[in-house]
Amino acid sequence: MFGSPAPRVGEPRMSPSSDTPLRQCATATARGARIRAQGSTERTKHGKAQHLVSIDLLARVSRHFSDSAQTKLAAVDALAQPIVRATQVMVESLLANGKILACGNGGSAADSQHFAAEMLNRFERERPGLAAMALTTDTSTLTSIANDYEYNLVFSKQVLALGQPNDVLLAISTSGNSPNVVAAVRAAHEREMKVVALTGRGGGEIGKHLAAGDVHLCVPHDQTARIQEVHLLTLHCLCDGIDCLLLGPE
Repeated sequence: MFGSPAPRVGEPRMSPSSDTPLRQCATATARGARIRAQGSTERTKHGKAQHLVSIDLLARVSRHFSDSAQTKLAAVDALAQPIVRATQVMVESLLANGKILACGNGGSAADSQHFAAEMLNRFERERPGLAAMALTTDTSTLTSIANDYEYNLVFSKQVLALGQPNDVLLAISTSGNSPNVVAAVRAAHEREMKVVALTGRGGGEIGKHLAAGDVHLCVPHDQTARIQEVHLLTLHCLCDGIDCLLLGPE
């Protein structure tokens, strides 16, 4: 009988001490508007009808699927040929005992690690591991560089230390403007490496720093989520293409 009342079904469970803007917003949403796929009304204790917020989640989910599919199909003409070229660049590197270094921030960091894992382990076919490394995983290296120098150098210093002329840098940035990825591109050129840049929104600063032998995979879209979804599909195309060139078609 003492303390906060138990939350109603569907309300978030939060501790009394977590009186944050997020909690206030969630509580107001849960108590003032019981979210359903279709809107409805509810009677208050005073007998007055209270209109609940109508949020058609089913339609939102369906729209995300539709928008994602349309974005991918619309990107085929812009990306298919550059993906083929990027695949060839990576295979040439691997056959010359080179390696692929990948970098990016946030979701692009996850994409870097995803790609490296597909290379080192396997994609869809059994084969020996391929030399690839994500520059986003060593927290001691990342934090020491960020602490002693600056965050914009966390990738470029690794590229300068590890990169060789036969290597390839996979530089991922949805906006094309991530300063530390731009710095990594410049460092790759210092090490005589080729760059495969995976961007969106016109390519940003990264597009301006690419050299003649580099490959630019720029998603023709402005929304981050849609760009990232095409990035993932592009990485899978690269993995499949690399396996096909090395092992032959299935």
